[in-house]
Amino acid sequence: METTPPSSPSSLASPSSMEFYDFLDRMRNPASLDLVRSIKSFIVSFSFYPANPENDGKKVQDFFMTMEGALRDHPLWAGASDKEIDCAMEGLEKYVMTKLFSRTFACSPEDSNVDREIAEKISLLQTFLRPEHLDIPAILRNEASWLLAEKELLKMNSFKAPREKLLCIMNCCRVINNLLLNASISENHVLAGADDFLPVLIYVTIKANPPQLHSNLKFIQLYRRQAKLISEAAYYLTNLISAKSFIADLNARSLSINEIEFEENMQAARGANKLAHDEPDPAVEEIAARRRQGNPGPSFTMSDKERIMKGRSTYPFMEAKADELTVGDVERLLSIYKDVVNKYTHLSEAFRQLSLSKPEFHHLEGTGGLFAQPPQISIRKDKESVEGRGE
Repeated sequence: METTPPSSPSSLASPSSMEFYDFLDRMRNPASLDLVRSIKSFIVSFSFYPANPENDGKKVQDFFMTMEGALRDHPLWAGASDKEIDCAMEGLEKYVMTKLFSRTFACSPEDSNVDREIAEKISLLQTFLRPEHLDIPAILRNEASWLLAEKELLKMNSFKAPREKLLCIMNCCRVINNLLLNASISENHVLAGADDFLPVLIYVTIKANPPQLHSNLKFIQLYRRQAKLISEAAYYLTNLISAKSFIADLNARSLSINEIEFEENMQAARGANKLAHDEPDPAVEEIAARRRQGNPGPSFTMSDKERIMKGRSTYPFMEAKADELTVGDVERLLSIYKDVVNKYTHLSEAFRQLSLSKPEFHHLEGTGGLFAQPPQISIRKDKESVEGRGE
C-alpha cells in the first residue's frame, strides 16, 4: 500500500499520524496481502456506482466492522489488545477515507448548494451581528479565546480524514468550554450549560465562517466510525450541528434585535457584497481600452458618468465607531478598502485619458473635480480618510 502524506506538517508528531504510519508499516508486511487486497477491492468498488451519501456511508461503516473482525483474527495482530486494534482501525479509517475523499466529500449538488447558502448568510451576518444579539453575557466576551476557537474551526476543511475534522471541532469547543469554566471560577458566574455554551459556539461559527460547513459535518456523521461518535465527541458534534441549523434558519425573531433593524442590516450587507463582487464598470473599461489603443471613439456622455456614479452603495461600516469594531471585522474592512481603491483607480485612469485627449473637457482642469489629477497624499492621510468613511 502506498503512503499517503499527512494533511499538515504538524500532524507528523500527532498520535493519529503515529497510528496511521504503524498501520501502513504492518500493511507492507507480506503476511498482510489478504487484508491489502480486501481494502483495495473495496476502494475500487466505489467507482462502479453513482455517488449516494447515505448508501455510501452505510457501505463504509459495514466495511469497517468487517475489517475489525478480520484484524482481530489475523496473525499480524495475534494477541493484540483492544487499544492496538483500535489504533489499527484509526489508521484504516484514515487511509480509506483519504482515498475516497473526492468521491465522498460534498459529492451532491444539494450539499454544495447548502454550503454556499450558509456561507453567504454568515457573510451577511458578520457585518452587524454582535454578542448582545445572542444574549452572550459580558463575562464570556473574550476576543482572544474566541479567535483561538475560530482558528481551530477553520482548520477543519484542510483535513481529509473524518477523525481529524472531528478533532478540530472538539478543540474549538474545548476552548469555549474552558472560557466558561474560567468565568465560573474567577467571576463566580453560574454556568447554565448549553444555554451559555451554544450561543458562544454560534457566534464563533459566524465569526469564522468555516468553508463547506454543512459538507464537513455530514462527512463526519457518515464516515467517522460510529463507535467513536460517543461521549464528548458526540456532544460537541451535535452542538455544532445545532449551531449550523440555527444559523441556516436565523431571522430577527432568533436574536435580540428589532426586526426592522435586522432587515435593514441584512439589506445593507447584501448591497455591500454585491458591490464587492461586481466587475469594473464596462463603460469605464471600454473607454479606457479605446484610449490605450489610440481610438477615441464616441464622447463620454453624461449618461455614462451618471451610470458610473450610481455604482456607489451603502457600506456596512459607515456609521460604525472604532470601539464597536472587532478583530473579525478587519478582513471585511480590508476587502471593502481594496474594492474602493480598485474602483477609484479605474475611474481615475478613464478620466485622465479623457482629459488629455478630449478638448471639450479642458475647462474642467484645475477645478479639483472628478476629471482633475488625483491629489498626492501620504499613506497615513489615505488610511485616515478610508477609516473616516468606515470603508
